[in-house]
Amino acid sequence: MLNKYKIESALIHGGIYGDQQTGAVNVPIYQTSTFEQRGLGQNTGWEYSRTGNPTRAALEALIAELEHGKAGFAFSSGMAAIAAVLSLFHSGDRVIISSNVYGGTFRVLDKIFKNFGISYSIEDTTDLAALEQKLTPEVKAILVESPANPLLTVTDLKAIAGIAKKYGILSIVDNTFMTPYLQRPIELGVDIVLHSATKYLGGHSDLVAGLAVVNDEELAQRLAFIQNATGGVLGPFDSFLLIRGIKTLGVRLDRHVENAEKAAEHLQNHRAVKKVYYPGLPGAQGFEINKRQAKNGGAMVSFELYEKYNIKRFFSSLKLIALAESLGGVESLVCHPASMTHASIPYEVRQKVGITDGLIRLSIGIENISDLLMDLDQAIAESEAR
Repeated sequence: MLNKYKIESALIHGGIYGDQQTGAVNVPIYQTSTFEQRGLGQNTGWEYSRTGNPTRAALEALIAELEHGKAGFAFSSGMAAIAAVLSLFHSGDRVIISSNVYGGTFRVLDKIFKNFGISYSIEDTTDLAALEQKLTPEVKAILVESPANPLLTVTDLKAIAGIAKKYGILSIVDNTFMTPYLQRPIELGVDIVLHSATKYLGGHSDLVAGLAVVNDEELAQRLAFIQNATGGVLGPFDSFLLIRGIKTLGVRLDRHVENAEKAAEHLQNHRAVKKVYYPGLPGAQGFEINKRQAKNGGAMVSFELYEKYNIKRFFSSLKLIALAESLGGVESLVCHPASMTHASIPYEVRQKVGITDGLIRLSIGIENISDLLMDLDQAIAESEAR
Protein backbone atom coordinates (compact mmCIF):
# COMPACT_ATOMS: atom_id res chain seq x y z
CA MET A 1 0.00 0.00 0.00
CA LEU A 2 3.13 2.18 0.09
CA ASN A 3 2.45 5.73 -1.17
CA LYS A 4 -1.05 4.74 -2.35
CA TYR A 5 -2.87 7.18 -0.09
CA LYS A 6 -2.22 10.65 1.25
CA ILE A 7 -0.70 10.74 4.74
CA GLU A 8 -4.01 11.57 6.45
CA SER A 9 -5.59 8.40 5.05
CA ALA A 10 -2.47 6.26 5.48
CA LEU A 11 -2.45 7.06 9.22
CA ILE A 12 -5.79 5.26 9.48
CA HIS A 13 -5.65 2.62 6.74
CA GLY A 14 -1.90 2.03 6.30
CA GLY A 15 0.17 -1.03 7.12
CA ILE A 16 -1.94 -4.05 8.03
CA TYR A 17 -5.51 -2.82 8.30
CA GLY A 18 -8.09 -4.79 10.26
CA ASP A 19 -8.30 -8.56 10.70
CA GLN A 20 -8.91 -10.89 7.74
CA GLN A 21 -10.19 -13.78 9.86
CA THR A 22 -13.00 -11.91 11.61
CA GLY A 23 -13.44 -8.69 9.65
CA ALA A 24 -12.62 -6.63 12.75
CA VAL A 25 -11.80 -3.06 11.72
CA ASN A 26 -9.03 -2.86 14.32
CA VAL A 27 -6.08 -5.23 14.44
CA PRO A 28 -6.76 -7.50 17.45
CA ILE A 29 -4.51 -7.60 20.49
CA TYR A 30 -2.74 -10.94 20.15
CA GLN A 31 -1.90 -11.16 23.85
CA THR A 32 0.11 -14.36 23.70
CA SER A 33 3.70 -15.32 24.33
CA THR A 34 3.76 -18.34 22.03
CA PHE A 35 1.89 -19.94 19.12
CA GLU A 36 0.88 -23.59 18.69
CA GLN A 37 2.63 -25.34 15.82
CA ARG A 38 0.92 -27.86 13.53
CA GLY A 39 3.89 -30.18 13.68
CA LEU A 40 7.67 -30.21 13.76
CA GLY A 41 8.85 -27.43 11.49
CA GLN A 42 5.25 -26.45 10.66
CA ASN A 43 3.96 -23.12 11.98
CA THR A 44 1.45 -20.49 10.96
CA GLY A 45 4.16 -17.89 10.41
CA TRP A 46 4.30 -17.13 14.12
CA GLU A 47 6.34 -18.94 16.76
CA TYR A 48 7.21 -16.74 19.74
CA SER A 49 6.18 -13.17 20.47
CA ARG A 50 9.70 -11.85 21.00
CA THR A 51 10.47 -12.89 17.43
CA GLY A 52 7.17 -11.71 15.99
CA ASN A 53 3.63 -10.92 17.06
CA PRO A 54 0.73 -10.04 14.71
CA THR A 55 -0.23 -6.88 16.59
CA ARG A 56 3.35 -5.64 16.66
CA ALA A 57 3.79 -6.62 13.01
CA ALA A 58 0.81 -4.44 12.08
CA LEU A 59 2.39 -1.48 13.86
CA GLU A 60 5.77 -2.13 12.22
CA ALA A 61 4.19 -2.28 8.78
CA LEU A 62 2.33 0.96 9.51
CA ILE A 63 5.36 3.00 10.55
CA ALA A 64 7.38 1.65 7.61
CA GLU A 65 4.67 2.82 5.22
CA LEU A 66 4.27 6.21 6.88
CA GLU A 67 8.02 6.88 6.74
CA HIS A 68 8.28 5.43 3.21
CA GLY A 69 10.87 2.89 4.37
CA LYS A 70 11.54 -0.78 3.67
CA ALA A 71 10.90 -2.14 7.18
CA GLY A 72 9.81 -0.97 10.61
CA PHE A 73 10.70 -2.23 14.09
CA ALA A 74 8.86 -1.64 17.37
CA PHE A 75 10.69 -1.52 20.70
CA SER A 76 9.78 -1.19 24.35
CA SER A 77 11.00 2.44 24.49
CA GLY A 78 12.64 5.09 22.38
CA MET A 79 15.94 4.34 24.10
CA ALA A 80 15.57 0.64 23.27
CA ALA A 81 15.19 1.62 19.61
CA ILE A 82 18.27 3.86 19.77
CA ALA A 83 20.28 1.16 21.55
CA ALA A 84 19.30 -1.40 18.91
CA VAL A 85 20.41 0.91 16.08
CA LEU A 86 23.69 1.69 17.85
CA SER A 87 24.24 -2.06 18.14
CA LEU A 88 24.78 -2.09 14.37
CA PHE A 89 28.28 -0.71 15.03
CA HIS A 90 31.50 -2.37 16.16
CA SER A 91 34.42 -1.66 18.47
CA GLY A 92 36.53 1.10 16.96
CA ASP A 93 33.61 2.76 15.21
CA ARG A 94 32.70 6.39 15.90
CA VAL A 95 29.27 8.04 15.72
CA ILE A 96 28.84 11.78 15.24
CA ILE A 97 25.87 13.28 17.09
CA SER A 98 24.45 16.77 16.63
CA SER A 99 25.25 19.36 19.26
CA ASN A 100 21.89 19.27 21.01
CA VAL A 101 20.20 15.91 21.17
CA TYR A 102 18.08 14.18 23.78
CA GLY A 103 20.10 13.59 26.93
CA GLY A 104 19.37 9.85 26.87
CA THR A 105 21.05 9.53 23.47
CA PHE A 106 24.18 11.16 24.85
CA ARG A 107 24.04 9.07 28.02
CA VAL A 108 23.77 5.69 26.29
CA LEU A 109 26.75 6.53 24.07
CA ASP A 110 28.81 8.05 26.87
CA LYS A 111 28.08 5.49 29.60
CA ILE A 112 27.22 2.26 27.78
CA PHE A 113 28.48 1.97 24.21
CA LYS A 114 31.87 3.48 24.92
CA ASN A 115 32.47 0.42 27.15
CA PHE A 116 32.27 -1.63 23.95
CA GLY A 117 34.74 0.55 22.09
CA ILE A 118 32.17 2.65 20.20
CA SER A 119 33.07 6.33 20.51
CA TYR A 120 31.21 9.51 19.67
CA SER A 121 31.83 13.19 19.02
CA ILE A 122 29.43 16.11 19.37
CA GLU A 123 29.44 18.35 16.31
CA ASP A 124 27.52 21.29 14.89
CA THR A 125 25.68 19.53 12.09
CA THR A 126 24.39 22.84 10.75
CA ASP A 127 27.94 23.68 9.60
CA LEU A 128 28.27 21.20 6.75
CA ALA A 129 31.79 22.17 5.68
CA ALA A 130 33.15 21.83 9.22
CA LEU A 131 31.23 18.57 9.69
CA GLU A 132 32.80 17.03 6.61
CA GLN A 133 36.23 17.78 8.05
CA LYS A 134 35.36 15.59 11.05
CA LEU A 135 34.68 12.48 8.96
CA THR A 136 37.71 10.38 9.78
CA PRO A 137 37.83 6.71 8.72
CA GLU A 138 36.54 5.68 12.17
CA VAL A 139 33.25 7.56 11.70
CA LYS A 140 30.52 5.16 10.59
CA ALA A 141 27.38 7.22 11.16
CA ILE A 142 25.92 10.69 11.67
CA LEU A 143 22.99 10.82 14.10
CA VAL A 144 20.96 14.01 14.16
CA GLU A 145 17.69 15.44 15.37
CA SER A 146 15.98 18.17 13.38
CA PRO A 147 14.54 20.18 14.96
CA ALA A 148 16.87 19.16 17.79
CA ASN A 149 16.02 18.78 21.47
CA PRO A 150 15.82 21.27 23.22
CA LEU A 151 17.05 24.26 21.15
CA LEU A 152 15.01 23.33 18.06
CA THR A 153 18.14 23.58 15.91
CA VAL A 154 17.47 22.73 12.27
CA THR A 155 19.89 20.58 10.26
CA ASP A 156 19.70 20.16 6.48
CA LEU A 157 18.74 16.47 6.35
CA LYS A 158 19.12 16.09 2.60
CA ALA A 159 22.65 17.50 2.82
CA ILE A 160 23.50 15.19 5.76
CA ALA A 161 22.23 12.19 3.80
CA GLY A 162 24.32 13.26 0.81
CA ILE A 163 27.49 13.63 2.89
CA ALA A 164 26.88 10.23 4.51
CA LYS A 165 26.49 8.56 1.13
CA LYS A 166 29.62 10.29 -0.18
CA TYR A 167 31.67 8.75 2.63
CA GLY A 168 29.88 5.40 2.74
CA ILE A 169 28.48 5.85 6.24
CA LEU A 170 24.97 5.76 7.71
CA SER A 171 22.70 8.75 8.23
CA ILE A 172 20.34 8.39 11.20
CA VAL A 173 17.59 10.87 12.09
CA ASP A 174 15.56 10.96 15.28
CA ASN A 175 12.23 12.20 13.92
CA THR A 176 10.38 12.23 17.26
CA PHE A 177 9.59 15.96 17.27
CA MET A 178 8.14 16.00 13.76
CA THR A 179 6.73 12.50 13.07
CA PRO A 180 6.09 11.33 9.49
CA TYR A 181 3.07 13.63 9.36
CA LEU A 182 5.35 16.68 9.30
CA GLN A 183 8.68 15.34 8.00
CA ARG A 184 9.87 12.18 6.25
CA PRO A 185 13.69 11.94 6.35
CA ILE A 186 13.87 8.78 4.21
CA GLU A 187 12.40 10.79 1.32
CA LEU A 188 15.43 13.07 1.74
CA GLY A 189 17.86 10.15 1.45
CA VAL A 190 18.32 9.23 5.12
CA ASP A 191 19.10 5.57 5.94
CA ILE A 192 17.46 5.10 9.37
CA VAL A 193 14.67 6.99 11.14
CA LEU A 194 14.06 6.73 14.89
CA HIS A 195 11.07 7.67 17.03
CA SER A 196 10.29 7.86 20.68
CA ALA A 197 6.72 6.80 19.93
CA THR A 198 5.89 7.64 23.54
CA LYS A 199 5.52 11.19 22.30
CA TYR A 200 3.34 12.43 19.40
CA LEU A 201 2.73 9.05 17.78
CA GLY A 202 1.13 7.68 20.95
CA GLY A 203 -0.11 11.14 21.77
CA HIS A 204 -1.89 10.51 25.07
CA SER A 205 0.91 10.05 27.64
CA ASP A 206 -0.26 6.50 28.32
CA LEU A 207 2.45 4.30 26.78
CA VAL A 208 6.22 4.03 26.33
CA ALA A 209 7.46 2.82 22.95
CA GLY A 210 10.18 3.23 20.35
CA LEU A 211 10.23 2.74 16.58
CA ALA A 212 12.91 2.43 13.92
CA VAL A 213 12.53 2.43 10.14
CA VAL A 214 15.22 1.49 7.63
CA ASN A 215 15.41 2.03 3.90
CA ASP A 216 17.61 -0.93 2.97
CA GLU A 217 16.92 -4.67 2.97
CA GLU A 218 20.34 -5.59 4.33
CA LEU A 219 19.95 -3.10 7.18
CA ALA A 220 16.48 -4.51 7.82
CA GLN A 221 17.88 -8.03 8.21
CA ARG A 222 20.60 -6.85 10.58
CA LEU A 223 18.22 -4.83 12.74
CA ALA A 224 15.67 -7.66 12.82
CA PHE A 225 18.39 -9.96 14.15
CA ILE A 226 19.36 -7.41 16.83
CA GLN A 227 15.72 -6.86 17.80
CA ASN A 228 15.13 -10.58 18.27
CA ALA A 229 18.48 -11.31 19.89
CA THR A 230 18.37 -8.49 22.46
CA GLY A 231 14.62 -8.73 23.00
CA GLY A 232 13.59 -5.16 23.80
CA VAL A 233 10.35 -5.55 21.85
CA LEU A 234 7.06 -3.73 22.27
CA GLY A 235 4.25 -5.81 23.76
CA PRO A 236 0.94 -6.50 21.97
CA PHE A 237 -1.23 -4.23 24.10
CA ASP A 238 1.07 -1.21 23.75
CA SER A 239 1.36 -1.95 20.03
CA PHE A 240 -2.43 -1.78 19.82
CA LEU A 241 -2.51 1.49 21.78
CA LEU A 242 0.13 2.97 19.50
CA ILE A 243 -1.76 2.03 16.34
CA ARG A 244 -4.82 3.68 17.85
CA GLY A 245 -2.84 6.80 18.70
CA ILE A 246 -1.40 7.07 15.19
CA LYS A 247 -4.89 7.09 13.68
CA THR A 248 -5.52 10.56 15.14
CA LEU A 249 -1.98 11.91 14.63
CA GLY A 250 -2.97 14.23 11.79
CA VAL A 251 -5.85 15.98 13.51
CA ARG A 252 -3.93 16.22 16.77
CA LEU A 253 -0.79 17.67 15.21
CA ASP A 254 -2.78 20.21 13.23
CA ARG A 255 -4.09 21.59 16.54
CA HIS A 256 -0.71 21.21 18.32
CA VAL A 257 1.02 23.24 15.62
CA GLU A 258 -1.71 25.88 15.42
CA ASN A 259 -1.34 26.44 19.15
CA ALA A 260 2.48 26.35 19.05
CA GLU A 261 2.68 28.99 16.33
CA LYS A 262 0.49 31.33 18.37
CA ALA A 263 2.41 30.59 21.57
CA ALA A 264 5.78 31.25 19.88
CA GLU A 265 4.57 34.56 18.44
CA HIS A 266 3.12 35.56 21.82
CA LEU A 267 6.35 34.77 23.67
CA GLN A 268 8.45 36.50 21.02
CA ASN A 269 6.51 39.72 21.69
CA HIS A 270 6.50 39.36 25.48
CA ARG A 271 8.57 41.94 27.38
CA ALA A 272 9.85 39.28 29.82
CA VAL A 273 11.18 36.91 27.16
CA LYS A 274 14.81 37.24 26.10
CA LYS A 275 14.81 34.62 23.35
CA VAL A 276 12.41 32.20 21.66
CA TYR A 277 13.48 29.03 19.88
CA TYR A 278 10.93 27.90 17.30
CA PRO A 279 11.80 26.96 13.70
CA GLY A 280 8.42 28.14 12.44
CA LEU A 281 9.21 31.79 13.22
CA PRO A 282 10.57 33.83 10.30
CA GLY A 283 14.16 34.71 11.09
CA ALA A 284 14.70 31.67 13.31
CA GLN A 285 17.81 29.56 12.81
CA GLY A 286 17.13 27.15 9.95
CA PHE A 287 13.74 28.64 9.08
CA GLU A 288 14.22 28.32 5.31
CA ILE A 289 15.74 24.82 5.54
CA ASN A 290 12.91 23.65 7.77
CA LYS A 291 10.38 25.03 5.28
CA ARG A 292 11.95 22.88 2.56
CA GLN A 293 12.10 19.63 4.50
CA ALA A 294 9.13 19.82 6.88
CA LYS A 295 5.46 20.77 6.70
CA ASN A 296 5.84 23.41 9.42
CA GLY A 297 7.76 24.21 12.61
CA GLY A 298 6.20 21.54 14.80
CA ALA A 299 4.76 21.97 18.28
CA MET A 300 7.80 22.34 20.53
CA VAL A 301 8.79 25.83 21.73
CA SER A 302 11.74 26.73 23.94
CA PHE A 303 12.44 30.14 25.44
CA GLU A 304 14.47 32.06 28.02
CA LEU A 305 13.27 34.75 30.41
CA TYR A 306 15.32 37.81 31.32
CA GLU A 307 17.49 37.45 34.42
CA LYS A 308 15.17 39.42 36.72
CA TYR A 309 12.56 36.66 36.43
CA ASN A 310 12.77 33.76 38.89
CA ILE A 311 12.60 30.57 36.85
CA LYS A 312 11.70 28.37 39.83
CA ARG A 313 8.78 30.63 40.67
CA PHE A 314 7.68 30.51 37.04
CA PHE A 315 7.48 26.72 37.09
CA SER A 316 5.67 26.60 40.44
CA SER A 317 3.13 29.24 39.33
CA LEU A 318 1.84 27.38 36.28
CA LYS A 319 -1.68 26.06 36.80
CA LEU A 320 -2.79 24.49 33.51
CA ILE A 321 0.58 23.50 32.02
CA ALA A 322 2.14 20.57 33.89
CA LEU A 323 5.80 20.41 34.91
CA ALA A 324 6.78 16.96 33.68
CA GLU A 325 9.23 14.94 31.62
CA SER A 326 8.28 13.89 28.09
CA LEU A 327 6.30 15.68 25.41
CA GLY A 328 3.83 15.18 22.58
CA GLY A 329 0.71 14.35 24.58
CA VAL A 330 -2.58 16.16 24.18
CA GLU A 331 -1.85 18.05 27.39
CA SER A 332 0.70 20.87 27.48
CA LEU A 333 3.88 20.10 29.41
CA VAL A 334 6.81 22.24 30.48
CA CYS A 335 10.27 21.14 31.51
CA HIS A 336 13.66 22.51 32.56
CA PRO A 337 16.10 20.74 30.23
CA ALA A 338 19.22 21.48 32.30
CA SER A 339 17.87 19.61 35.33
CA MET A 340 15.46 17.18 33.65
CA THR A 341 15.76 15.83 30.10
CA HIS A 342 19.41 16.87 29.61
CA ALA A 343 20.73 16.53 33.15
CA SER A 344 22.92 13.59 32.08
CA ILE A 345 24.94 15.91 29.83
CA PRO A 346 27.85 17.50 31.75
CA TYR A 347 27.41 21.17 32.68
CA GLU A 348 30.28 22.39 30.54
CA VAL A 349 28.92 20.57 27.49
CA ARG A 350 25.44 22.01 28.08
CA GLN A 351 26.87 25.52 28.31
CA LYS A 352 28.92 25.05 25.15
CA VAL A 353 25.93 24.01 23.04
CA GLY A 354 23.55 26.58 24.57
CA ILE A 355 21.44 24.52 26.97
CA THR A 356 21.52 27.15 29.70
CA ASP A 357 20.09 26.90 33.19
CA GLY A 358 17.49 29.47 32.16
CA LEU A 359 16.13 27.48 29.21
CA ILE A 360 12.46 26.47 29.36
CA ARG A 361 10.98 23.88 26.98
CA LEU A 362 7.27 23.76 26.18
CA SER A 363 5.37 20.90 24.61
CA ILE A 364 2.28 22.70 23.39
CA GLY A 365 -0.89 20.62 23.73
CA ILE A 366 -4.31 20.88 22.14
CA GLU A 367 -6.07 22.89 24.85
CA ASN A 368 -7.71 26.22 24.11
CA ILE A 369 -4.87 28.57 23.14
CA SER A 370 -6.31 31.47 25.16
CA ASP A 371 -6.11 29.36 28.32
CA LEU A 372 -2.51 28.38 27.56
CA LEU A 373 -1.39 31.95 26.92
CA MET A 374 -3.17 33.15 30.05
CA ASP A 375 -1.37 30.49 32.11
CA LEU A 376 2.02 31.48 30.68
CA ASP A 377 1.35 35.17 31.28
CA GLN A 378 0.27 34.76 34.89
CA ALA A 379 3.24 32.50 35.68
CA ILE A 380 5.66 34.97 34.13
CA ALA A 381 4.05 37.79 36.11
CA GLU A 382 4.38 35.79 39.33
CA SER A 383 8.06 35.15 38.60
CA GLU A 384 9.03 38.80 38.21
CA ALA A 385 11.39 40.09 40.91
CA ARG A 386 9.63 42.38 43.34
